[in-house]
Amino acid sequence: MFPKKKEKPKEEHNPATEQEQPKNEPPAQDAETLQKQLEELRRQAETLQKEKDDIFAKLQRVAADYDNYQKRSAKQITDNVAYEKDKIVKSLLPILDNFEYILANTSCSAADETLLKGVKIIYDQMLDVLKGHGIEQIKSAGEPFNPVHHEAITHRSENSKEEGLVLEELQKGYKLNGRLIRASKVVVNKTPAPQTTPPPEEPETKDTQ
Repeated sequence: MFPKKKEKPKEEHNPATEQEQPKNEPPAQDAETLQKQLEELRRQAETLQKEKDDIFAKLQRVAADYDNYQKRSAKQITDNVAYEKDKIVKSLLPILDNFEYILANTSCSAADETLLKGVKIIYDQMLDVLKGHGIEQIKSAGEPFNPVHHEAITHRSENSKEEGLVLEELQKGYKLNGRLIRASKVVVNKTPAPQTTPPPEEPETKDTQ
């Protein structure tokens, strides 16, 4: 019989030996492919930055439009209130004029004096209420003529007073919060111009032949 072949001893499994053996690394990527990917990322970043800038600019415009809207709304409300107040005040002025006419031109007996005092009290109360809302009368009589606040209805000559002085107030003027709503109708002093005497005529001389 043939002798038995000797079997080769099996190699023992050693994990440490496997770790020491280098593993196969993936192949390095091509430089051109990396460059293209980098450029694509750069384009995406630029696109996102542009979109962000556009959105920010739109937000700024919206904020500015809203701010302007608030200002316009506040101004419109103020103008509307002032306009309506003007209408109310102007509708009350004829009533005040009637009070003033009655107080200035009514001559009453002692029995009616109490009634006239009552009218004066009501008139003063109305003025106080209007003053609380920014309405005030314009001072005219004895003041220099002011074309902004005064309307000259006629002129009168009083040499003892200054030229352009308001001599009489025919109708009171009013201001609302410092703004004119009706000018005072007044009589203004206009002194006559000084007369100049003409120079004496020289006697005519006749030519003698």
